[in-house]
Amino acid sequence: MHDFVLTGDFSYFLFFLSIFAGFTLGIFSGLTPGIHTNNFALLLAAGASMMEGYGFYPFYIAVMILSNSVSHSFHDIIPSVFLGAPDSSTALAVLPGHKLLLEGNGPEAVRLSALGSAGAVVFSMFLLFPLIILFDNMYPFIQEYMGWLLILIACLMISSENGEYISGQGSFAHFKFKFYALMLFLLSGFLGYFSFQLEHFIDPALDVFNSSILLPLLSGLFGSSQLIVSMLSGSSIPSQINKGISLSRKRILRGIVAGSSAGSFVAWIPGISSSVAAIIARLCIKENFERYGEFDEKESESSKEFLVSVSGVNTSNSIFGLFALIIIERARSGAMVAFDELLDISMLGKFSITLFVGVILFASILSYISTIIIGDNIHSLLSKLNYLRLCQGVLIALLMIVFLSTGTFGLVIFLISTSVGMLAPFMNIRRSHSMGVIMVPVIIYFI
Repeated sequence: MHDFVLTGDFSYFLFFLSIFAGFTLGIFSGLTPGIHTNNFALLLAAGASMMEGYGFYPFYIAVMILSNSVSHSFHDIIPSVFLGAPDSSTALAVLPGHKLLLEGNGPEAVRLSALGSAGAVVFSMFLLFPLIILFDNMYPFIQEYMGWLLILIACLMISSENGEYISGQGSFAHFKFKFYALMLFLLSGFLGYFSFQLEHFIDPALDVFNSSILLPLLSGLFGSSQLIVSMLSGSSIPSQINKGISLSRKRILRGIVAGSSAGSFVAWIPGISSSVAAIIARLCIKENFERYGEFDEKESESSKEFLVSVSGVNTSNSIFGLFALIIIERARSGAMVAFDELLDISMLGKFSITLFVGVILFASILSYISTIIIGDNIHSLLSKLNYLRLCQGVLIALLMIVFLSTGTFGLVIFLISTSVGMLAPFMNIRRSHSMGVIMVPVIIYFI
């Protein structure tokens, strides 16, 4: 494999051009539901031989993949907030983001997300060497007990559910909501386990889309179900206020630290997605915000802080996925699998790794700016549309994307997961318990 950074054949022009190309692809994949960084990573890896004829050697293709991954982690919050169309990394951000949108604070939600991602880049640099030392020495031990750790996280998540407070309901009423939470966790978990076991029935009509079973599962549980609830409640997109960020520095910092720490930790663990890391981060946000109805000030602040932490999870996870590949030589995403195919990781020297850190930093600066610009202006277009028609259009688009990428089987799973996703608001419990769809299959895998 030709790693010409080590041989001295290196062009800064092609280096920065590759960063910008990956950044641009990240905007497209982040804003388009159903398109993931893995799609572009595999396409770029497949076309590496052809692109080498134009001077884009494997190193530059790897730079594009890394830049694309970072850029995607910034921009994917926008469809989650404005359309309610999540991917696996932003599923839990749909509800608080959508509520802020209906408050008129959609642009602020995007700004908070961008700040969380940018803060995660900075904080991850401080975590880099401690985590490298930790996982270089303790990785087998952590992997052995991962199933029990996830069970502990699930117990903490369910036990923290107290439901909706009603005066005079009695001191034991909260146990009813904990039972509801347990049932939703197990029901979604069974749905996830069933779906993963039968994933081979997926027959995509177009290979351009992400064909993972997670697409219909998470789009149904957290996307279409929320859109249907909004349609039934007669919601509409109010005028949006570009007022910057109103969240306190203390909460912003706590959200960045919680999200970055959780995302950087799970990036090393097999079978654990950033969705699970988001659940861990959510446990650090004490106030309860996942309710239907009007926000009070404390609930609104908690939602904003959680958006910061979710974005920190996604970005730090994409960063540490690279270092997990370098240190323990394990690829934790499709992007890193393609990265590993392009370069001989064992041959990378300090200069190459330093350049990859530069890719992360430069792509993050570009992504931070573009995310804010898009978030501040996209509502101008959406506000001119009929909200009911918009929700219907997004639902139809989700149906089409699910069918094209996963076939009839994925469409059936999408319809079932939509029904399950609508249970949380009717039971007055947090929708995050539906993340059992990922946690239960992973727990079974490890135990």
